[in-house]
Amino acid sequence: MRKIFTIGFTKLTAEEFFTCLERSRVNRVVDVRLYNTSQLLGFSKFPDIKYFLRNLSGIDYVHDLQFAPTERIFDSYKKKYITWEDYEEAFAALMKSRNIDDYIRKNYADTENYCLLCAEVSPESCHRRLVAEKIKEVLGDVEIVHL
Repeated sequence: MRKIFTIGFTKLTAEEFFTCLERSRVNRVVDVRLYNTSQLLGFSKFPDIKYFLRNLSGIDYVHDLQFAPTERIFDSYKKKYITWEDYEEAFAALMKSRNIDDYIRKNYADTENYCLLCAEVSPESCHRRLVAEKIKEVLGDVEIVHL
């Protein structure tokens, strides 16, 4: 059975983050954040993260906006205009409008040992969990491991 890993970098040191990915034998980090260039992101800021992953750990990096929320959905949740349940519903509708099932089959069916990256510490209230669950739904034989 294939594994999909997920990780949130907030509260992790660079050493903890990269060591965790290496120990899990991750080959590619799939960044599912809407914004990956904020000055506040430290080692996880693009293009630094791509450099660090490749040169420190031999891990590929891709920023896949097909798995990111829209700015409207993201801001509505962050500003507490909507609940997590509302966010999940809006995100599911967004994924459907993007024909995400076909996208997953085309782009991720043959990919192994990748890790979905976002900022949230816990996967419970993070869209990376929703993305991982959608990938599992579409591809079937997938185990989700939250690092």
